[in-house]
Order: sequence, then C-alpha cells, then structure tokens
Amino acid sequence: MQGLVFDIAHMLAGSLVLVSFMQLYQDRLSALLNMFALHALVLALSVAWQAYVQAAPHLYITALIALVFKAIVIPVVLHRIIVRLGIHREIENVVGVGLTMLAGIGLVALAMVVMLRVTPGADPLAREDLAFALSVVLIGLLMMVTRRNAVSQVIGFMSLENGLVLAATGAKGMPLVVEISVAFSILIAFIVIGIFLFRIRERFDTVDISALDRFRGERR
Repeated sequence: MQGLVFDIAHMLAGSLVLVSFMQLYQDRLSALLNMFALHALVLALSVAWQAYVQAAPHLYITALIALVFKAIVIPVVLHRIIVRLGIHREIENVVGVGLTMLAGIGLVALAMVVMLRVTPGADPLAREDLAFALSVVLIGLLMMVTRRNAVSQVIGFMSLENGLVLAATGAKGMPLVVEISVAFSILIAFIVIGIFLFRIRERFDTVDISALDRFRGERR
C-alpha cells in the first residue's frame, strides 16, 4: 500500500513536469492556455492526493482553488480576452524551441541533483516531490525568459507558482498553504489585469473611458 501511495504521488508530480515541457513546446497562445489549464488540473489532482495521504483536509481547499480558478476560470477568461483583442497569434520566442527544450531538460537534471543531495534525511515522498516541484519552478522561469509575449510570460509565472504550491503541499506541516495559494492567485489576477490594461493603453494610447468613447465616436 505504501508503495502505491508513493507511485501515484510521483506519477502526478512527474506529470506536472511533463506538462511544463508541453507548455514550452507550444507556439500559439490558445494552445498554451489549454496546456496551462491541464497543468492546473494535474496540480489539483496532486494536491488532493497529498491531502488524502497526509490526512490534511485543508489541502482539499488548495486543490479546489487550483481546479476552479486556475484550471477553469483564468484560462477561459484569457481565451476570451485574447480573441477580443486579436492577439491569438503565434508566440515569439527569444531562442528556438529545440534549444529551449534542451535547456529545460538541463534544468530538470539540475533540480534533481541539487534537491536529492541537500535533503538526504528527509521523508522520501516529500524529498522527491520537492525535486519535481523545483523542476516546475525552473521551467516556469525559463518560459518567462524565453518568451517575448506578455501573456505567455504570465502563463510562465503562474506555472512557477504551481510549482511552489506543489513544493508546499509535498512538505508536511505547512498550515499556511491555503493562505499562500490565495495570496498568489490574487497577485496573479492583478498582474493579468495590469497586462491587459497596458495592452489597451498601447492600442488606444490611453485607458481613460471618455477617451475610449471618442475612439468609438461617442462623446459625453
């Protein structure tokens, strides 16, 4: 039974790393948003499993937050916004996809080596989940660095935050996981709003409502 618990936890955490690579591979915003929704869904399943393993009911709240807001609400809203603003185009990369994927593999190897060496006496389940979580964080940072599109950088940031949530839930005795997750979700929401306000400012040269009405031919 203990082996099955470890296998499922490692499968879910490893799947999160795999979906992170799938995000790196995408070259269109719509596909990237779909992959992020899958990323959040896998995170929700992983956190829910940790809640069951650790007998920690508060982690179910974290899993629910990830499922509702990150896997459903945020991707749906971003899909609608990019369609309305006409920015559902190909993503501009700083370097090629091949080099980015190779860099991601190197970061995962680095995360495994570093985490497994600095936590030799930790619980085996928490130790390996932390290694996977660090891999997700590093790949999220890589996405932010290698993408020029602001929306894809936000996706990278949110993927990074998913890795932090995985790390927090993998380490037992983290009573503030729910509060941290909510705080990050609020921060992400403000970042998303700020980016699209900047997009409106860039297109219309203002975010003032009366000035936007003049663009539509309406005056107050």
